[in-house]
Amino acid sequence: MTPNKLLAALFVFLPVTEALAADEEEQAWDVNAIPGEPRDVTIDTRSGSWMSLDVSPDGKTIAFDLLGDIYVLSIEGGDAQSINSGLAWAMQPRFSPDGSEIAFTSDAGGGDNIWIMKADGSDARQLTREDFRLLNNPYWSPDGSYIAARKHFTTARSLGTGEIWIYHRNGGGGVAVVERPGESHQKELGEPAFSPDGRYIYYTLDQTPGSTFIYAQDSNGEVFAIRRHDLQTGENELFVSGAGGAVRPAPSPDGKYLAFVRRIRGESALFLKNLESGAEYPIYTGLDKDLQEVWAVHGTYPNMDWMPDSQSIVFWAGGGIKRVDIDSKAVTDIEFHVADTRTVYDPPRRKVDVAPASFDTTMVRNAEVSPDGSKVVFESAGRLYVKSLPDGEPRRLTRDATDHFEYDPSWSRNGRYIAFVTWDDEELAHIHRVRASGGKSARLTRQPGHFHGPRFSPDGKSIVFRADSGGYLTSPDWSMDTGAMLVSTSGGE
Repeated sequence: MTPNKLLAALFVFLPVTEALAADEEEQAWDVNAIPGEPRDVTIDTRSGSWMSLDVSPDGKTIAFDLLGDIYVLSIEGGDAQSINSGLAWAMQPRFSPDGSEIAFTSDAGGGDNIWIMKADGSDARQLTREDFRLLNNPYWSPDGSYIAARKHFTTARSLGTGEIWIYHRNGGGGVAVVERPGESHQKELGEPAFSPDGRYIYYTLDQTPGSTFIYAQDSNGEVFAIRRHDLQTGENELFVSGAGGAVRPAPSPDGKYLAFVRRIRGESALFLKNLESGAEYPIYTGLDKDLQEVWAVHGTYPNMDWMPDSQSIVFWAGGGIKRVDIDSKAVTDIEFHVADTRTVYDPPRRKVDVAPASFDTTMVRNAEVSPDGSKVVFESAGRLYVKSLPDGEPRRLTRDATDHFEYDPSWSRNGRYIAFVTWDDEELAHIHRVRASGGKSARLTRQPGHFHGPRFSPDGKSIVFRADSGGYLTSPDWSMDTGAMLVSTSGGE
């Protein structure tokens, strides 16, 4: 079975129709209709940051993203023309194989999804309709019938991984072709790219050990590697690996090379892999640093593309668009000029009284019911309160100053007293006792520390409490085995 027939078979049970592009549900949020007063900001620049780009199949035009809009530019350089603009964020343009359309990532529907528009920017339509597992990095199949993209899956830790999905150009629910290794997997997977014959999909995967994301990774080792998925057999194989990793695969149109990004002693470089000999070597060493050490949901480096003759590569680096000849390694700057405007809205700033004289609390802690069950003492916002059960009105327990916090209350066995802990960032903690009827408390400890969990002895003459280690072994009542201290309720240690 040929790759194209296989793709068609994958979609045999999925509804594929232009009508799916029409969203009849009313949207509660419209990215392009932000409330507030708009204002225009002028842009006049000849450089840009983190620009993904693509070359048209005839080699005459470059499509690139800049500040959330998509532009087209002559391959010779010059003034760029905006073809997709507005408040929605658009990025990662990719020309269809016949050059008539551009696939791109946009949040115009409320979250990142894959969209398709004509090459002049007209008739933009939403292809995918995810509202939680969002997509990016579209890549056309060689026959233009399908688009591969990366779909993001989160875990309970909020981190996550990707899967490679394929969608028919006319819509549908899509098919997963490279699934994540597991439900709890937190290793980045993405950056799909079809091989020129349509049989394979290249992609990148975090190769570090275990299933959880690792911080402070060593990019001089192997963080990422490029893998290859066979659409005929379903097999996945390690394809480019080694020190410095390998990301952002870009196969040449003639099928002879795979361009990719690798680290060389901390610096990112553009490499080639000769698919006939297997040789790997750098052709440009001045890339901006890739994102191999971080959580790169949208990719580890901006999209690049080959010229149709497979003799040179167009890419972004150092704020500009460059073209490198793969034989001579000669680099040409493709100058561009963007003179445009952006509509911006000042963020809504609700006036908030940060220190009101009074406020309602919505959370209580350390609730303790009295021995006879008639009252409860609890802490809220750093103060102790007592109330009659079941529906009495809370009242402040102590008449102490408000320059410290009160917490961890507990009742004496006869219900007449309450022990608790105070905290001050400079004074640290102390153990206090107060009558259950309220009033000014008595401090029982002379030596401050980190205390919690005070409890009365059965006779009410002593209070035991826990103290974190450090500076308390001078007390004769300190227990090294239990980490506890005793104080007399008559005061002092």
